[in-house]
Amino acid sequence: MPLKKHKKITIFLSAEVTEKIRQFKLPRIAACVAPVLILIATVFLFLGFLDYLSLKGEHSRFLALQKENSFNKEQFLHMATRLDEITQEMSEMRELDQKLRTMVNFEVAEGASDSVGVGGSDPDLLDPKRNLSAVSPELIRAMHRNLGDLSSEIELNKRDKIELFKFLDEQKTVLASTPSMWPTRGWTSSRFGYRSSPFTDKREFHKGIDISASMGSPVVASADGIVSFSGLDRGYGRTITIKHGYGLKTRYAHLRKILVKKGQFLKRGEIIGLVGNSGKSTGSHLHYEVHLNGVPVNPMKYIID
Repeated sequence: MPLKKHKKITIFLSAEVTEKIRQFKLPRIAACVAPVLILIATVFLFLGFLDYLSLKGEHSRFLALQKENSFNKEQFLHMATRLDEITQEMSEMRELDQKLRTMVNFEVAEGASDSVGVGGSDPDLLDPKRNLSAVSPELIRAMHRNLGDLSSEIELNKRDKIELFKFLDEQKTVLASTPSMWPTRGWTSSRFGYRSSPFTDKREFHKGIDISASMGSPVVASADGIVSFSGLDRGYGRTITIKHGYGLKTRYAHLRKILVKKGQFLKRGEIIGLVGNSGKSTGSHLHYEVHLNGVPVNPMKYIID
């Protein structure tokens, strides 16, 4: 049986320059297979192009994430550094607070200063050369610990400051109520303690100090207080007595004139009368006494200005 010949397709190629014609004969099946191959190649090229676009997009996102991670790392390091600075500032503030308490003789409750431990970040965590993936979890934990410590420290300091404020406010009241200033200006003619009486020449106990001053010189309250007596008092003549609280009382005697009334509230330095010579006196002067819990004490121990 004779072999069946496959039909072929003849392709002619002509070059314009040489006018030479070439012909190629291809099996007819090639004409059917070629479009399929071209389609497959086109599909592969398209898929490859899509992969290229996808990779390009992933690369862009990777660069963006890398940039974001670098920024976050800088922020973490900045926050950790700032936490260390705040911790140091808190420590310095606590030292200053302790010095202030020592100055005003205010004791801290036992163990209170040790109730909160404050530390700083691990220096290695602040090394910018370390990998972010290794630093971040440790850094975040350290930051949380420091924030917790600082929060407790701030709360403790807040309570301490309230206590210190109350103490200082009370001390301010005590100081204002302490007879620490001269009741009038002059010179001390007779001191506190035993002396010879200017009238009998016998030994007697002088309960205050005598301040010689010009007649009519102003007499002031040596501390804040309330007038408990204002009037004539036998040998003392015109007298004013002021209660200052905390067991303290002052007396101003031999006045020429009284300028305040019983029950009147006085501020330190307020004029209450004028120097005189009333009562049992040998000349113009102010007799000044300080009593603590009902017992006369030396006024000079209190006077500071």
